Amino acid sequence: MPHSHEHHGDHHADHDAHPGHEHGHGHGAHGHGRDAGERRLLIALVILGSFTVVEAVGGYLANSIALLAEAAHMLADSASLVLALVAIRWGRRPADERRTYGHRRYQPLAAFMNGQALLLLTIGVVYEASRRLMHLPHVDGRWMLAIALVGGLANLAALVALSGARSLNERGARAHVLSDLVGSGAASVAALLILIKGWTVVDPLLSLLVSALILRSAWALIRESADVLLQTVPPGFDVKHIEAELIGHVPGLLEVHHIHVWSMTGERPTITLHACVAPGARGYGVPKLIHERLRERLHVEDTTVQIEEPDSCETPACGPAH
Repeated sequence: MPHSHEHHGDHHADHDAHPGHEHGHGHGAHGHGRDAGERRLLIALVILGSFTVVEAVGGYLANSIALLAEAAHMLADSASLVLALVAIRWGRRPADERRTYGHRRYQPLAAFMNGQALLLLTIGVVYEASRRLMHLPHVDGRWMLAIALVGGLANLAALVALSGARSLNERGARAHVLSDLVGSGAASVAALLILIKGWTVVDPLLSLLVSALILRSAWALIRESADVLLQTVPPGFDVKHIEAELIGHVPGLLEVHHIHVWSMTGERPTITLHACVAPGARGYGVPKLIHERLRERLHVEDTTVQIEEPDSCETPACGPAH
């Protein structure tokens, strides 16, 4: 007999293109979450964009590489937030004949680009800090301390605005802002040491320390977004749990195989699998029961099931156990 496919999902980008799909939750809740995420990113963008100029002017007046690095970092963060907002807007566009899954993948793509921007920024800061270590310039500690404290408050406000972040882009933005906050703290410490001890060498040294922290955040962001783009199993999800959750809990289900797990945006897993069912079990709505079980137990977003009966299985393993 021919195989049968059924798809069940809570949320899908091409809902309008496939009205027959079943959805466990209304689109209102998802739309509200997207709007809240967009608001958080927009507030953070306004805060960081406003204080980027302050950091740049203050770094120039104080002749501080730490402040100039922070200004460049905040500028890159502002650009990354703009990119994230654009990705969210594009992600709402409906699916078409070329992009049948919609445009949600712009979100991990933007996060991947953000991570690369952080890496390039780190290289620039390391180069300038190394150059200043060889020829220590005069640094105005008072200006440096004042601007660093103001920048720290701005970064703290942006971090609060991004609290509750869930999407990959929002988490990427938080990583940017958190590294900014650490940088402002390092600049404040450097300013105090310059004022009290006259140790101008701490300015480039602390810049190198901040660069190491930025590098760590950038690499984590690149790795996570690359995993999403390469359709890797989402972190923390164990594929072995799928069979354990289904066999014995879904009536008529004998075995599952050809299991593939991935994610559209890095938030909730999507699963495709072949299900071998007992003769006549098709009427029990096995695909729907599979999806409901995986959604409730493993928080799966979408499930696509190919139904197979024992006498039509393509692989020996899909038959009932003897």
